[in-house]
Amino acid sequence: MIKLAQAGRSAPSVALAQEQLNKMPYAAFLGVSLRVGPDGLETLTPDRADLIGNTNLPALHGGVVGSLLDITGMLTLVFLKALDRSPRLVDMDIDYLRSGQALPTHGRAEIVRAGRRMANVRARLWQDDPERPIAIGRLQFLFPKS
Repeated sequence: MIKLAQAGRSAPSVALAQEQLNKMPYAAFLGVSLRVGPDGLETLTPDRADLIGNTNLPALHGGVVGSLLDITGMLTLVFLKALDRSPRLVDMDIDYLRSGQALPTHGRAEIVRAGRRMANVRARLWQDDPERPIAIGRLQFLFPKS
Protein backbone atom coordinates (compact mmCIF):
# COMPACT_ATOMS: atom_id res chain seq x y z
CA MET A 1 0.00 0.00 0.00
CA ILE A 2 1.27 3.49 -0.80
CA LYS A 3 0.88 5.95 2.03
CA LEU A 4 0.41 9.48 0.82
CA ALA A 5 -0.03 12.56 2.94
CA GLN A 6 -2.44 15.44 2.27
CA ALA A 7 -4.25 15.44 -1.05
CA GLY A 8 -1.99 13.05 -2.90
CA ARG A 9 1.29 14.66 -1.85
CA SER A 10 3.79 12.64 0.09
CA ALA A 11 6.00 13.72 2.95
CA PRO A 12 9.56 12.35 3.12
CA SER A 13 9.88 9.54 5.65
CA VAL A 14 13.25 8.46 7.02
CA ALA A 15 11.51 5.91 9.25
CA LEU A 16 9.98 4.11 6.26
CA ALA A 17 13.30 4.14 4.40
CA GLN A 18 15.12 2.75 7.45
CA GLU A 19 12.42 0.09 7.87
CA GLN A 20 12.87 -1.05 4.26
CA LEU A 21 16.66 -1.01 4.64
CA ASN A 22 16.38 -3.25 7.70
CA LYS A 23 14.45 -5.79 5.59
CA MET A 24 17.29 -6.21 3.06
CA PRO A 25 19.84 -8.88 4.10
CA TYR A 26 22.28 -7.95 1.32
CA ALA A 27 22.23 -4.30 2.38
CA ALA A 28 23.03 -5.45 5.93
CA PHE A 29 25.91 -7.56 4.57
CA LEU A 30 27.24 -4.50 2.70
CA GLY A 31 26.84 -2.37 5.83
CA VAL A 32 24.63 0.24 4.18
CA SER A 33 23.43 3.02 6.46
CA LEU A 34 21.24 6.08 5.88
CA ARG A 35 21.59 9.72 6.67
CA VAL A 36 19.60 12.78 5.70
CA GLY A 37 21.47 15.90 4.78
CA PRO A 38 20.64 19.19 3.10
CA ASP A 39 20.64 17.44 -0.31
CA GLY A 40 18.25 14.68 0.79
CA LEU A 41 18.68 11.02 1.62
CA GLU A 42 22.17 9.57 1.32
CA THR A 43 23.40 6.00 1.64
CA LEU A 44 26.79 5.25 3.11
CA THR A 45 28.75 2.01 2.87
CA PRO A 46 31.90 1.65 5.00
CA ASP A 47 35.29 0.79 3.55
CA ARG A 48 35.59 -2.98 3.33
CA ALA A 49 38.43 -4.90 1.70
CA ASP A 50 36.18 -7.94 1.20
CA LEU A 51 34.07 -5.97 -1.32
CA ILE A 52 37.01 -5.68 -3.70
CA GLY A 53 36.47 -7.65 -6.91
CA ASN A 54 39.76 -6.97 -8.67
CA THR A 55 42.67 -7.19 -6.25
CA ASN A 56 45.16 -6.05 -8.91
CA LEU A 57 43.70 -2.52 -9.10
CA PRO A 58 42.09 -2.85 -6.36
CA ALA A 59 38.51 -2.01 -7.35
CA LEU A 60 35.07 -2.59 -5.88
CA HIS A 61 33.23 -5.53 -7.42
CA GLY A 62 30.85 -4.41 -10.19
CA GLY A 63 27.98 -6.32 -8.58
CA VAL A 64 28.50 -4.41 -5.35
CA VAL A 65 28.42 -1.11 -7.26
CA GLY A 66 25.23 -2.14 -9.09
CA SER A 67 23.59 -3.25 -5.86
CA LEU A 68 24.47 0.02 -4.13
CA LEU A 69 22.89 1.97 -7.00
CA ASP A 70 19.74 -0.18 -6.75
CA ILE A 71 19.53 0.19 -2.97
CA THR A 72 20.11 3.95 -3.15
CA GLY A 73 17.45 4.45 -5.83
CA MET A 74 14.89 2.27 -4.09
CA LEU A 75 15.38 3.87 -0.67
CA THR A 76 15.15 7.34 -2.20
CA LEU A 77 11.76 6.44 -3.67
CA VAL A 78 10.60 5.03 -0.32
CA PHE A 79 11.86 8.19 1.42
CA LEU A 80 10.42 10.77 -0.98
CA LYS A 81 7.13 9.01 -1.79
CA ALA A 82 6.57 7.66 1.75
CA LEU A 83 6.06 4.10 0.50
CA ASP A 84 5.45 1.45 3.13
CA ARG A 85 6.51 -1.33 0.72
CA SER A 86 9.55 -1.48 -1.55
CA PRO A 87 9.17 -0.66 -5.22
CA ARG A 88 10.49 -3.35 -7.59
CA LEU A 89 13.39 -2.76 -9.94
CA VAL A 90 12.34 -3.23 -13.57
CA ASP A 91 15.41 -2.03 -15.46
CA MET A 92 18.80 -0.53 -14.73
CA ASP A 93 21.60 0.93 -16.86
CA ILE A 94 24.96 1.59 -15.22
CA ASP A 95 27.83 3.80 -16.32
CA TYR A 96 31.00 2.68 -14.50
CA LEU A 97 33.06 5.87 -14.54
CA ARG A 98 36.09 5.00 -12.41
CA SER A 99 37.33 2.26 -10.12
CA GLY A 100 35.84 2.29 -6.65
CA GLN A 101 38.51 1.81 -4.00
CA ALA A 102 38.24 0.26 -0.53
CA LEU A 103 36.92 3.58 0.81
CA PRO A 104 33.56 4.66 2.25
CA THR A 105 31.08 4.89 -0.63
CA HIS A 106 28.28 7.46 -0.67
CA GLY A 107 25.14 7.32 -2.77
CA ARG A 108 22.39 9.74 -3.63
CA ALA A 109 19.47 9.53 -6.06
CA GLU A 110 16.83 11.77 -7.56
CA ILE A 111 13.48 11.03 -9.11
CA VAL A 112 13.52 11.99 -12.76
CA ARG A 113 9.86 11.17 -13.34
CA ALA A 114 7.21 9.39 -11.30
CA GLY A 115 3.78 8.35 -12.47
CA ARG A 116 1.08 6.31 -10.76
CA ARG A 117 2.75 2.94 -11.40
CA MET A 118 6.36 3.60 -12.47
CA ALA A 119 9.24 5.86 -11.56
CA ASN A 120 12.50 6.72 -13.29
CA VAL A 121 15.38 7.43 -10.92
CA ARG A 122 18.96 8.59 -11.45
CA ALA A 123 21.45 7.43 -8.80
CA ARG A 124 25.15 8.10 -8.36
CA LEU A 125 27.92 6.80 -6.14
CA TRP A 126 31.08 8.58 -5.08
CA GLN A 127 33.85 8.16 -2.56
CA ASP A 128 35.95 11.28 -1.98
CA ASP A 129 34.19 13.97 -3.98
CA PRO A 130 30.51 14.11 -5.00
CA GLU A 131 31.61 15.80 -8.23
CA ARG A 132 33.68 12.71 -9.15
CA PRO A 133 31.21 9.81 -9.17
CA ILE A 134 32.46 6.24 -9.53
CA ALA A 135 29.16 5.12 -11.13
CA ILE A 136 25.87 6.54 -12.33
CA GLY A 137 22.72 4.47 -12.73
CA ARG A 138 19.43 5.04 -14.49
CA LEU A 139 16.79 2.90 -12.81
CA GLN A 140 13.16 2.18 -13.50
CA PHE A 141 10.94 0.99 -10.64
CA LEU A 142 7.42 -0.38 -10.41
CA PHE A 143 5.45 0.91 -7.43
CA PRO A 144 3.78 -1.67 -5.19
CA LYS A 145 0.08 -2.24 -5.77
CA SER A 146 -2.15 -0.26 -3.45
